[in-house]
Amino acid sequence: MLSLFDVIAILLTLTALFAWINDISIRLPNTIGLLLMGLIASFVIIGLELAFPDTAIFHRISDLVRGIDFSEALLDGMLAFLLFAGALHVDFGRLRNRAWIVGTMATVGVAISTLVVGSCLWWVSNLLAMPLPLAWALVFGALISPTDPVAVLSALKAVQIDETLETDMAGESLFNDGVGVVLFTMLVAAATSGGKDIGAAGFAELFFVEAGGGGLLGLLAGYLAYRAMRLIDDYPVEVLISLALVTGTYAAASALHVSGPIAVVVAGVLVGNRGAEVAMSETTRRYLFGFWTLIDEMLNSVLFLLIGLEVLVLQFEAALVPLAAAAVPIVLFARLCAVSIPVFALGARTRFAAGTIPVLTWGGVRGGISVALVLSLGTGEFKPVLTAATYTVAVFTILVQGLSLGWLVRWLGVCRQPEAPVEPVRN
Repeated sequence: MLSLFDVIAILLTLTALFAWINDISIRLPNTIGLLLMGLIASFVIIGLELAFPDTAIFHRISDLVRGIDFSEALLDGMLAFLLFAGALHVDFGRLRNRAWIVGTMATVGVAISTLVVGSCLWWVSNLLAMPLPLAWALVFGALISPTDPVAVLSALKAVQIDETLETDMAGESLFNDGVGVVLFTMLVAAATSGGKDIGAAGFAELFFVEAGGGGLLGLLAGYLAYRAMRLIDDYPVEVLISLALVTGTYAAASALHVSGPIAVVVAGVLVGNRGAEVAMSETTRRYLFGFWTLIDEMLNSVLFLLIGLEVLVLQFEAALVPLAAAAVPIVLFARLCAVSIPVFALGARTRFAAGTIPVLTWGGVRGGISVALVLSLGTGEFKPVLTAATYTVAVFTILVQGLSLGWLVRWLGVCRQPEAPVEPVRN
């Protein structure tokens, strides 16, 4: 029986090996390269298991991956660190100027997408003679609608887009996953209870309590950390405070039944802006931001490798392929609706960068959060269908949309212009 240390050692070794191979030969963006190699490794192991059923080593590898609780590892482990690391780098001044747009897309946009995905998937499932109850179709809509901040921020690193558009895209992805998790939790409760235990008023109350409570908790915790950092100038202690902020805030959110993802994002934005400006010396800023950049890169690498290896866990059936494939255009159409409606509604009094609708639509990458949410569902009649559809959409958006986003940005001509070089002063 492998210990937790053994599992972590194997994962880090595989991640380092695959990242090195990608860097010297394949040369894809690191996270996408790791996902692709994880997928290839999974299919090779499955093939070897089928070809040599009596060989124990291949079964042991499969058992190792199946023994990792992906949902718990991400939602109760890596997610808090990844969200905080991403939020640290958000420019609060630009985010504040786009608050209405980001807030609308992260809430109304997720709700629109959930309804469109749910109703379309329900209709298509009946058309394919694989009827899926509307309640469970809406559950799929909730878990697949939020863009994954980890995947989106990874994609943004490879492209240079207009700053306003980048703020909209990054801000939405950081906040809408918390909204999506809250919505998913409530829709699962409604689906499993037949809608009897929660009405529309109770639904709205739970939503605002969880989302709003998470925001308030993050603001309070971030402010306390900022005040503590301001009293000292000792970078090891301040880095330790940031670690305590992430873990403590996320644990407190879980105990208080408010949104942990929203709480750590708010705390991260506060510390990364006000804290960096007022409470940190130049040395502390360099070490603290460098530390969280390194954490972000390492956990990103492990996460995308795990997404690729999860093929060993999923039980795909040939009969599910048509509905899983149909989920891809459905999710893209829903994303177009979720982006277009807020943009047109707010466009009269708000400036949007050129190419906002196509870039936000195509840049709506899904990833580990959607996979973790669907795997968190208990064993049930509809879990295989939802799992197949979720994994298909996630892999498509990361590999196809993530790799082609740069091409789309260049084709639309919305690349950020490089700063002009400063001419030397001539005497």
